[in-house]
Amino acid sequence: QVQLAESGGGLVQPGGSLRLSCAASGKMFGSYGMAWFRQGPGKDREFVSGIRWSDIFYAPAVEGRFVISRDDSKNTMYLQMNNLQPEDTAIYYCAARRGIAAPAFSDYDFWGQGTQVTVSS
Repeated sequence: QVQLAESGGGLVQPGGSLRLSCAASGKMFGSYGMAWFRQGPGKDREFVSGIRWSDIFYAPAVEGRFVISRDDSKNTMYLQMNNLQPEDTAIYYCAARRGIAAPAFSDYDFWGQGTQVTVSS
């Protein structure tokens, strides 16, 4: 099995930046897709960004502001979040699956516990 652990969340002002990390352990493979999801207050969980090898996907709400990356030598995925806005406030979850980093959260097999990101002035 794969275990995932997010870190890097916190409180930032609008326009600020944060870098999230997701460390994977266990039976993790480079062919697995990895993704970030988020769930804001009173909202459903939504896809943020995903990566599998050279395939990268972004939700329209974050494209141009967020950058996903992955270091397979460290079994770690990152999400650089720039120009953060209040609507980005959410718990951010790391996920992995045996295939493409698709946007449907039901496709993912492994999940982290989440890290809180709060954007407020």
